[in-house]
Amino acid sequence: MTALPFPLAPEPDEATKEAGRKLFAGGAEFLKGVVAMDGLPPPDRVEVCFAGRSNVGKSTLINALTGRRGLARASNTPGRTQEINYFTLGETHYLVDLPGYGYANAPLKVVEQWQRLLKAYLAGRATLRRAFVLVDARHGVKLVDEEIMTLLDGAAVTFQVVLTKADKVKEKDREKVLTQVRTALSKHPAAFPELILTSSEKSQGIATLRSVIAGIG
Repeated sequence: MTALPFPLAPEPDEATKEAGRKLFAGGAEFLKGVVAMDGLPPPDRVEVCFAGRSNVGKSTLINALTGRRGLARASNTPGRTQEINYFTLGETHYLVDLPGYGYANAPLKVVEQWQRLLKAYLAGRATLRRAFVLVDARHGVKLVDEEIMTLLDGAAVTFQVVLTKADKVKEKDREKVLTQVRTALSKHPAAFPELILTSSEKSQGIATLRSVIAGIG
């Protein structure tokens, strides 16, 4: 039987799960919001970033990972947050929250400024080990997701798709969405060859994602 391209990440074994638990038990704190490249903190830690279109559940996922309900704040207005938000994770990692994309309400000048900062960040951050691109499990990959994935391809930054809100998808619809996501990812050379299925509400996939982050060195 031929293996599926972009399979779901397997459940971590006990040792790997414990490594993920310990990393996130070390505490996560907001460090700073960055609006220009000269404001980035020193590149002295392993760094992973989270990208996703507005309302995909990015802040909720970061809060679920860290066990801190109010750590990453969701804006009610898509595109309101135009900063790259840095969080320390223990003594070894940065979690980086990129502003939501695909917003229609932000002025064009603001969007262009953000895109320039994003491109500079992705291309110029040597300690960035992986981007997690969040995709709503109910809708699959949209055109705006394709744009960020193409940007990551161009910057040669490995990215891994994390499907959010998995608890909102009926079992019979899940395979159709997964097929659509796999087909979309097959065109992107920077795509990491495993998907992570999550539900922040039900804590599904949280231990897996923690373990994956802990294993990135």
